Amino acid sequence: MTETTGRLDLGNGTELAWARLEGRGSTVVFLPGFRSDMTGDKATALVACCAELGIGMLRFDYSGHGSSSGEFMDGTIGAWAADALAAIDALTSGPLILVGSSMGGWIALLTALARPDRVAALVGIAAAPDFTQRLMWESMAPSERTTLERDGVLYVPSQYGDPTPITLKLIQDGANHLVLTGRMPIHCPVRLLHGQADPDVPWELALRIAEQVDTPDVQVTLVKDGDHRLSRPSDLALLRRTVAALLGQDGA
Repeated sequence: MTETTGRLDLGNGTELAWARLEGRGSTVVFLPGFRSDMTGDKATALVACCAELGIGMLRFDYSGHGSSSGEFMDGTIGAWAADALAAIDALTSGPLILVGSSMGGWIALLTALARPDRVAALVGIAAAPDFTQRLMWESMAPSERTTLERDGVLYVPSQYGDPTPITLKLIQDGANHLVLTGRMPIHCPVRLLHGQADPDVPWELALRIAEQVDTPDVQVTLVKDGDHRLSRPSDLALLRRTVAALLGQDGA
């Protein structure tokens, strides 16, 4: 099975880069994290897994990410969630298995709420819903909030490379898309994988998500020595097993 690639014109001057694997049954959709793209280890491992199983898969880059057009600093949670819906609506049909990494876990939850008739299952990998509020704004020092409100952007050191620009509009827009404010009417199976050595997103957040989604079919898997990325060979094997089981092709 070979992936096809292309660019989706959103009609607003933005084009989303995508790669699609044709297959039978459900389609796996990978939703990357904040400042990540569709070429990472988890995405490529899922491509190999889906090809082996004969299952379709879609991966893409949000606007301002990877090979898509647009500027990262223009992006917001609402805009990136809209990118996901546009890609899904234009490039897939039938039931979906959403796999969201970090911010992608938030986008997956928003997508499941927006397309309940399409989403058959959801997998979160170090899912980080509401992170703009909980992990950014609420953790900022008063001086950092002052800088952000004055300049419209705050540059935060990152262990993954260049400092991360946090814009005021990202924080403000994120507040309009919070999901952990009450019950979430999500009724499909949910699987949450989280490393307990994650320095970026507390693993307890997985338990909060599990508590607040309506579905009784929730499983949380904690990897005691797992970091935020969960991209070691053992982590990727866990991801493959999780997705295969949801597809009913785990050999059980």
